[in-house]
Amino acid sequence: MLTQMDRTKAVVLIVDLQEKLLPAITGATACVAASARLVAGAKALGVPVLVAEQYPAGLGHTCPEIATLMEDMPRCVEKMAFSACVPAILDAIALQQRQQIIIAGVETHVCVQQTVLDLLRRGLRVWVCADAVGSRHELDREIALKRMRHAGAVVTTVESVLFELLGEAGTEDFKKILKIVK
Repeated sequence: MLTQMDRTKAVVLIVDLQEKLLPAITGATACVAASARLVAGAKALGVPVLVAEQYPAGLGHTCPEIATLMEDMPRCVEKMAFSACVPAILDAIALQQRQQIIIAGVETHVCVQQTVLDLLRRGLRVWVCADAVGSRHELDREIALKRMRHAGAVVTTVESVLFELLGEAGTEDFKKILKIVK
């Protein structure tokens, strides 16, 4: 069943966009830029943003491009599991009564994919921003996107997500989003 995104039901989840992981990711610069647009747009539209970090003691913290945007938001959730469906993340989603999860991060075929599959198993609707996810190898990314789509996730782009959450032109929110995507 296809559902349109609704900013009152959505949350953005950034998975493992960490300093020490990014140098190995194909297209990391574009992935981080798209993720930063997603976070900025979500904040402009009042959509909560959650951030997960895989073993930050060894892999570093969230990259500065995202961390700077998150300064006024809750701390990152540390995890050891590949999936970001850890209690702190699931509790935050439930507390905010959000059923629509928009995903960005790395690696597409490991932590992002396992997170998406776990969220779908829990009955949540999931959108994966293809331009805001990355892997070391492009084939792994491509296969993971196909698998997640087959499992029931919607594979889309950041700009598509932001305009769908926006819903209409001619508003102050539209002006904010236009500045972010241009």
